[in-house]
Amino acid sequence: MKNSIAALFDDLDSPFLLWQAGILAVSLLAAFLARGLLKERIRGSEGAWKVGVGGATRLIFPLVALAMLVVGSVALKELAGNSHHQALLHLAMSLLLSLALVRITVYILRHVFGPKSWLSVWERSIAAVIWVGLALHLSGLLPGIIEGLDDFSIHLGKQRVSLLMFLEAILTIAVSLVVALWLGGEAERRIMKADKLDMNLRVVTAKFVRALLIFVGVMVALSSAGIDLTLLSVFGGALGVGLGFGLQKIASNYVSGFIILLDRSIRIGDLVTVDSRYGNITGITARYTVLKSMDGTEAIIPNEALITSTVINHSYTNHEIRVGIPVQVSYDSPVEDAMRLMEEAAAGHERVIKDPAPRAYLKGFGDNGIDLELGLWINDPEEGQLNLRSEINLAIWRSFQQAGIEIPFPQREVRIVGPIPEEVAILGEQNFESEDAQ
Repeated sequence: MKNSIAALFDDLDSPFLLWQAGILAVSLLAAFLARGLLKERIRGSEGAWKVGVGGATRLIFPLVALAMLVVGSVALKELAGNSHHQALLHLAMSLLLSLALVRITVYILRHVFGPKSWLSVWERSIAAVIWVGLALHLSGLLPGIIEGLDDFSIHLGKQRVSLLMFLEAILTIAVSLVVALWLGGEAERRIMKADKLDMNLRVVTAKFVRALLIFVGVMVALSSAGIDLTLLSVFGGALGVGLGFGLQKIASNYVSGFIILLDRSIRIGDLVTVDSRYGNITGITARYTVLKSMDGTEAIIPNEALITSTVINHSYTNHEIRVGIPVQVSYDSPVEDAMRLMEEAAAGHERVIKDPAPRAYLKGFGDNGIDLELGLWINDPEEGQLNLRSEINLAIWRSFQQAGIEIPFPQREVRIVGPIPEEVAILGEQNFESEDAQ
């Protein structure tokens, strides 16, 4: 079989070579103009069909040029008949098809895995494989290599397995999984943007669609690779036994995750307390829940723990919570004035809501002073409480200083009953003498 490059040299004396060159030039010019027009339209669009300006515009040029070349090739064939070769057009179509394949592959990989450092290595490797395959095809060596890979085979029972079949199976499975992950990611992004749906419903729907697409992709890949799907029944039974014994905790976490998402007892953004951990729910996956504390640390909590243990949800019905600030004043201070100043300090803070209004209470009579408590309500607990307590305590401290209200400190009186030992008396006299000398 004559390769494409040799066929191109044979067409150098053909009068239709100029027609092929003209069709190629028109196709490239049309692709360039189409790329410019569609690029501006995609940038200004906000519709659901927009999939990324960078990747789309990189695909426009080779795809439009390839389509124009196909149309031109058909028209030239009708004009000149099948007796004339179109080696130049076939060579250009092969190059454009390879360019489009490389760009589509890079575009899908970046959308599936994101900006990863290792991704650039795989992109270069895949592009190199595609261009090497194109070079082998153009040189006419590819059919011989394919035949050699097919000849290298072994027999597993009655099934003949060749190296070519093995490589095709790996390629099919890899392509199917990447496409399934890409479609699942796109579906998840679209579902998460549906503001009219509840957040938990969006999360569970997105994860179900993603898992379904991956499952379908795996089934299609296995079927395309020639693997009998009835063998999966045996694997499914073994997997069920494994889940029942060794993987029951993992299965429990996954089931608990879907229960949490469906019953809406915990939602993303809720303020909860789980096992003395207090913070916001920032993420709910199928296996675990992310709890971000006020100090910025994030706890990975298995979903099973949220089902089997008590969870305090501070924002289950609303975000209003009560904050209690203890204050102690001396027995000589006017208690009513102190309570009024405490209420005024809280009412003047921007985060304290007006209804219900802040109230001060007399809790009891302590050893060192009178125990008071300032009760107030806020509706933004996710902003933290330590900063609120600090600002209100400072306001109370300033008001007490201006009003002459004393905040006591621990005081103790020590009385010695009975005769004083001689050693203690001598030590006391020495201390008094040293104080007088100073």
